[in-house]
Order: sequence, then structure tokens, then C-alpha cells
Amino acid sequence: MTPTHSPGRLAIPSLPTVLDAFNSAPADEARPLLLECLRSLRWAERVVAHRPYPTVDALLAAADEAAYDLTVSDLSEALAAETLPALPEGVYSAAHMAMDAAHAAYESRFGHAFVICLDGLPPNEALDHVLAGIRSRLTNDPEEERVVAAEELRRLARGRLVASLKGTGATGRHGA
Repeated sequence: MTPTHSPGRLAIPSLPTVLDAFNSAPADEARPLLLECLRSLRWAERVVAHRPYPTVDALLAAADEAAYDLTVSDLSEALAAETLPALPEGVYSAAHMAMDAAHAAYESRFGHAFVICLDGLPPNEALDHVLAGIRSRLTNDPEEERVVAAEELRRLARGRLVASLKGTGATGRHGA
């Protein structure tokens, strides 16, 4: 592609982006990045297979679509790799006990870790949000909870993918 320029101005070619690197990486290199976002091999394979993506929004839309198509088995695979979100520093031990007890009840009822996306939530509200979420979702029937958990996984994957593209890695305060 030849850069266009006005007479008298220096033409500057565009620099490669993180998206360009993702699009051009061999599948064996792109797949692990995606698996850090959502531990579903089918999801990662599908996102890798549809490269190149013209924009980050197109990549995120494809990732969302692949997440919406997770089977029960795919969802179980992804949920098995999740853990509870880390509590903010300075949270007292009673909060840890409350979180552990709520999570144990949830895991006993549904057979997998509780997942919730905390994107955009102030750190000082994370504990209350997680505990309220667990308590509320414990009233769901298993099929209803599978749908909610799948949506939370999709949101987590999206946030982790955006963080990876920004170069901040797949970890961060997205939830679990």
C-alpha cells in the first residue's frame, strides 16, 4: 500500500498495531493469548480461524459471537478454569470468610466457580458486588444460571481481550 500525501509534505507510513500483530501471528501463537481470555479451546479456535480482523471492534464482535455459541461442554471447560475475583487489598478477614462461604455454597449448587465481570466497578465496591451477585444467583435454577454464567464469561473474555490488545495483559481487575 502506497501512502498518500500532499505535495510538500512527508508521507509517513502507518505503524503496525497490536491488532496487526494478532492478525499476522501464527495460530499457535494467537491461540494462547485467546485462551488467557477465555479457556475454551473451541472459542479460541473459532476466533483465530476468522482472522484477519479489520478493526478491534470486528475482533470483539467475533469473540462475542463465538462466546454466544458456547455449548454446555464448552461452558463447562471455560468455567473449570475460572477462580473467584481477588479481593481488594485491606479487606478484613471476615470478608474473606463471607466470600469463601458464599462461594462454597455456589460451587456446591452449580458445580463450578462463580464468575462475574467487575469491569467499570470501583475497587471499593467489588466485594459487595460479588457477594450480592453470589447470593442473588444462588436462587437461580441450574439452566438459568448456566445462561447467566455464560454471559459473564463473555463479558470477562471481552474485557481480557481488550486488556491484551492494549498491552496490559489478560490479568487485571475484570473479575473471575
